[in-house]
Amino acid sequence: MDLELDHSVSLSSVTLVVLLLIFSCTPAEGNFRVIGSPQPIVAALGDDIILPCHVEPQIDVTGLTVEWSKPDLKPDPNDRLRRVEYVHLYRDAREDLDMKITEYVKRTELFADGLTRGNISLKITNVTFEDEGRYQCFIPKLKSLFKSSIIHLSVEPKSVTTETPLQTPGPTEETDVNGGGLSMRNRLTGVCVGVFLMILLVVGAIYVYWRHKRQKQELFTQIEREPVKGSLHDGNRC
Repeated sequence: MDLELDHSVSLSSVTLVVLLLIFSCTPAEGNFRVIGSPQPIVAALGDDIILPCHVEPQIDVTGLTVEWSKPDLKPDPNDRLRRVEYVHLYRDAREDLDMKITEYVKRTELFADGLTRGNISLKITNVTFEDEGRYQCFIPKLKSLFKSSIIHLSVEPKSVTTETPLQTPGPTEETDVNGGGLSMRNRLTGVCVGVFLMILLVVGAIYVYWRHKRQKQELFTQIEREPVKGSLHDGNRC
């Protein structure tokens, strides 16, 4: 009875460790975050600029809706429907032009190859003073409480020397809420080390269980043999 109980407890421990290993490699539903640039983007008049925004941890967002809007822009009072217009609206795996702000037509784009990695940065060409302000990147159907982020764009006269972020964040660049953090390579290394340690833990648990079971079997066998030896000894004495 005790052997069966120990066997059940050991199996439960191994199962628990395996489940912990599985869930440690799977991001929780609420852990996704839409992260924009924490610093204002400064551009010169007429520049092509990129408003950085991405989903962390990385996921493929090609099947989701991505909305870029100007939250401070008021609807046209002459529009009875007061419909929302977007700087850029990505829906059904393509740009939706029906509700695009006229001033941004043919001036905005997302990076198709970046969407598979959660990069929803917006490129705006030939910026004007009217483009200045707050921009919101928003993924309505993202399973998270952090579905949007605000990025500030400042436009200066052409004579001002500025550095514009014309490159999209690469897989090895360091990007997070504070503008730093671990690079993707370091994050992957950390995950691999964590998985390796969990595997060692599982193997160790299995070995301990096997060793414990074997000791129990040897002890049980020894107990069974002792009465037999005693009976043979009594018979010789008679």
